[in-house]
Amino acid sequence: MMLVSFTAKGVQHWGTTAPGGVVALSGAFPQWRSLRNVIEAGAIAQILAAAQGRPASHREGSFTYDPPIPDPEKIICVGVNFPDRNAEYKDGQDAPPNPSLFIRFPRSFTGHDQPLIRPPESPQLDYEGEIAVVIGKPGRRIPETQAPDHIAALTLCNEGTIRDWVRHAKFNVTQGKNWDRSGAMGPGLVPFTDPAQIADIQLTTRVNGEVRQQDRTSQMLFPIARQIAYISTFTTLAPGDIIVTGTPTGAGARFDPPLWLKPGDVVEVEAEGIGILRNGVADERTGA
Repeated sequence: MMLVSFTAKGVQHWGTTAPGGVVALSGAFPQWRSLRNVIEAGAIAQILAAAQGRPASHREGSFTYDPPIPDPEKIICVGVNFPDRNAEYKDGQDAPPNPSLFIRFPRSFTGHDQPLIRPPESPQLDYEGEIAVVIGKPGRRIPETQAPDHIAALTLCNEGTIRDWVRHAKFNVTQGKNWDRSGAMGPGLVPFTDPAQIADIQLTTRVNGEVRQQDRTSQMLFPIARQIAYISTFTTLAPGDIIVTGTPTGAGARFDPPLWLKPGDVVEVEAEGIGILRNGVADERTGA
């Protein structure tokens, strides 16, 4: 059972997955506007208990998935976090001393089974499959040994990127990483209960059924606990904050010629114990 955010008939709800669809629970708990508020209240177990045995309130096809946390305070992404990905830079550096970080805006993500949007300004829409962790307990200067205690849930991310816009200036990635609906998160939140859930799991990205990216979390240059400790040194991590933990080698930009995403493509990001995030691709509608 996952926690999910979704929209039906123009109204946003949150709840859980159920056979054949989802169970809306937001109406039963009006004190919590979104899953961020549920996490902040430490109420995940309460919500899961409330969902037990309930039939789907919305059947598949009658709703659309939203990013699980629609209103995070922060989305912090970790770059170049697998050895083969680091080797792509050919700078002779085995590994940087600290994680490379950048920020994404909530509007740059869409939900499961919704299309990634390719803008008219560039055809270079690329994929990056990643695992994302959602912070449950706030903290500043969190020791690595205590970092797992601050994780509430796990989800998947396609950290879609407009490649040529990453290189528009001398020092930047913000432009290429924040196009509206260029990436995706979901399908939902898997409650985090054990460090084994992220210690050594396989992460795979497929495009039209072809494996493009594959690695294991045990190979990360900066394990997730280290990421939490490092990030919380300079900013307070708050409930609902999302850390996108890094992508393996194999993005479309690394092929010769590059393999950019185009309408009709289907991208799947899968991780053991978390599920599958699936998205098509569509061109942005800019009007007549």
